[in-house]
Amino acid sequence: MKYVVASLALFVAVGAPAFAEDAPKPKKNLGYQDTPLVPGTTWHVHDGERPQPTVVTPGTFSTQDQPGKPPSDAIVLFDGTNLDKWQNQNWKLENGYMEAAKGQQTSKDSFGDIQLHIEWTSPVPGKGEGQGRGNSGVFLMGIYEIQVLDCFENQTYPDGQTAAIYGSFPPLVNANRKPGEWQMYDIIWECPKFDGDKKVVKPAFVTVIHNGIVVHHRTELKGRTNHKAAAAYTPHSATGPISMQDHGNPVKYRNIWVRPLKGYDQP
Repeated sequence: MKYVVASLALFVAVGAPAFAEDAPKPKKNLGYQDTPLVPGTTWHVHDGERPQPTVVTPGTFSTQDQPGKPPSDAIVLFDGTNLDKWQNQNWKLENGYMEAAKGQQTSKDSFGDIQLHIEWTSPVPGKGEGQGRGNSGVFLMGIYEIQVLDCFENQTYPDGQTAAIYGSFPPLVNANRKPGEWQMYDIIWECPKFDGDKKVVKPAFVTVIHNGIVVHHRTELKGRTNHKAAAAYTPHSATGPISMQDHGNPVKYRNIWVRPLKGYDQP
């Protein structure tokens, strides 16, 4: 029996790359020019000359047996066929997934604000207790960790369980599937901004959806991930890689893609 890997409609799931179509040219007389300006913009309410949004073809949902397809504008980092976009070639590659081994895995490309989709599964049978069971992690910009752990009927300290912002915030709920079942994170990441090499002027924010369930809602991060120490910011570059942790457990990953995020009215 196939189990559909749930997700919000906002976060269409996984597969092979394509490209977004150019934004359609606006037709004449679409809207109005005699209306008030939208506060904070140069556009009128119902302004027909405002740039049309780029057309993006939605992807498809994953099942336990088959990853879905990504949206047409996604940058596909891993489609199960090779490790070309990753630095660590020692991770095991087979059957459409890569498996943690011999050090951290890190993307060759770096990103700022993104939508990230990533699927993972913990070993079967589930062995060990607490942090010793299916431990890994997804590091945004290589610095800020969303915990990967098998917490199906396995308790640990709350800010270290599955989908926690490690060391800072537990997930709102425990949305774990059983060991061996594919799980999904959809992450909206807003990176921090710094005043040169001195101080943070805008903190990072993250939204995490675990198996279709919101577990963090635009949560403000207090700094980089630490173990047994409070999070604190250290200035860094405006972009950074995606990393997955090797914590000694053979956690598998598949179907990884990102969408760089931009503001309104940008091409």
